[in-house]
Amino acid sequence: MNNITSTLSSTLLTLQWAGNGTAVVGLTSILLRPTRPTIALLLFGSFLFFLLQFRTEKHKDQKSPPLPPGPMPWPIVGNLIKLVMNKPAFRWILRLMKEMNTEIACIKLGNVHVIPVTSPEIGREFLKKHDAIFASRPLTMASEYLSRGYLSAATAPMGDQWKKMRRVVANEVLGPARLKWLVNKRVEEADNLVRYLYNQCRSSRVGDGAVVNVRVATRQYSGNVIRKMMFNQRYFGMGRSDGGPGVEEEEHVEALFTMLSLLYAFCVSDYMSVLRRLDLDGHEKILKKAMKVVNKYHEPIIDERIKKWRSGADGRVRKEPEDLLDILISVQDTDGKPLLTPEEIKAQAVELMFATVDNPSNAAEWAMAEMLNQPEVLKKAVEELDSVVGRERLVQESDFHRLNYIKACAREAFRLHPIAPFNVPHVSTADSTVAGYFIPKGSHVILSRIGLGRNPRIWDDPLRFNPERHLMDGSAEVELAERDLRFISFSTGRRGCMGALLGSAMTVMLLARLLQGFTWSVPEGESMIDLTESTHDLFLAKPLCANASPRMPSHLYPKI
Repeated sequence: MNNITSTLSSTLLTLQWAGNGTAVVGLTSILLRPTRPTIALLLFGSFLFFLLQFRTEKHKDQKSPPLPPGPMPWPIVGNLIKLVMNKPAFRWILRLMKEMNTEIACIKLGNVHVIPVTSPEIGREFLKKHDAIFASRPLTMASEYLSRGYLSAATAPMGDQWKKMRRVVANEVLGPARLKWLVNKRVEEADNLVRYLYNQCRSSRVGDGAVVNVRVATRQYSGNVIRKMMFNQRYFGMGRSDGGPGVEEEEHVEALFTMLSLLYAFCVSDYMSVLRRLDLDGHEKILKKAMKVVNKYHEPIIDERIKKWRSGADGRVRKEPEDLLDILISVQDTDGKPLLTPEEIKAQAVELMFATVDNPSNAAEWAMAEMLNQPEVLKKAVEELDSVVGRERLVQESDFHRLNYIKACAREAFRLHPIAPFNVPHVSTADSTVAGYFIPKGSHVILSRIGLGRNPRIWDDPLRFNPERHLMDGSAEVELAERDLRFISFSTGRRGCMGALLGSAMTVMLLARLLQGFTWSVPEGESMIDLTESTHDLFLAKPLCANASPRMPSHLYPKI
């Protein structure tokens, strides 16, 4: 049946007319010129499609498993029309699954079966039991742009390129030894975060504190950390004397978040490639603009560094790595030659950037917002810091193993307020059966971060921020990663997040330094923090602003 449908779709998408010459008319031109013959042709095609489907279903082996439940698709376009009419797509998909009372569904977009999942048990079947089958990635407009043609580890489909880049990132860039090597750079940026907030408090004329935009602080901390680790610099421009972001850094981080928002955003042309040149969603235009900003800052640094390593600048060849860019440039193949091309280096650098700025900053902002509305939770977190670390020094990564309540707060933020609606799609490389359903080759399996983390079958009172739920075993050390897929902080399996160690360290440090260094309260004139979620994504609808005042002995702050 799938082959017949595919053949019919191809026939309708490319029509060849015989005559003095051969003219190829795409679906786009047909839609733009709805003449009677073309309308009749489409109606005939639809009739033929349903006829073939009926005959196939009639003779189908009754024992073969069905597709997961889902809305009836139209010929050729599937459920794309409903998708376009119900923005944002992720909220429509979850609403649809709730109406159907199912934890797995099948939504046909063009010729692609999209399989959303909200069950941890089914999620484990996909990403653990059948991981080898569901370890590829879709070919999309955004991932092609961002990875310079699928050159980076996270976006490359299954194959030699993915294996090479994954090996480099896992072994050379984000391994435990490398992260230990770069710990001083992370500490430097954690110190700068406290310095920046302290300077805001000192410059404020409202008592001994200041109203702080927590979103700006958390996002710039994340941006600073990865810029320091990648390029060994905090600022692209002159920066600011108070430790805050300059115009260049604000523009850079904003572009990274724009790129992330469009990476896998149900773009119509990803399911019907003939429509790509129309850019119906406007995604391509926005993405190109964001990429231009990022390239403006990245490429001069990368090009100059490659010259220093491979040809020598001022007659000297660089030999000792100082940051992750040096590692990407200097890694060699078995013949002692550079393993990565300049394009691969640039693609992987961008991917490491946008994969690092989002999760820690979002989790910390949401955790702070929830804790401000639950003073007893905030008090417990601060008391743990005072007990474990004290008030005569700043918290360090070596303290993390004893900060279970802080980690429980971060973990709860990952559960209740994930950074994205779905994980990156897993593409099936063969027909398979999962949870009793037929999953065709080429399907896009997407695990719902909201559906998993807020599943009432799994979590008691799922919409309540409750860190204690992660402390059931008082003797165990709390981890931010969730191995059983009851929620997704960092993905698992062959395509699992290689930066889980770094992401965990950044998240805990960010939240711990905010809580240890300052006393936080709801701004004057407000009784509570507004926890309304944005309609179009999962961020707070309004950036968190809260009153902060220094709580550590004053002699600590000038040393930073």
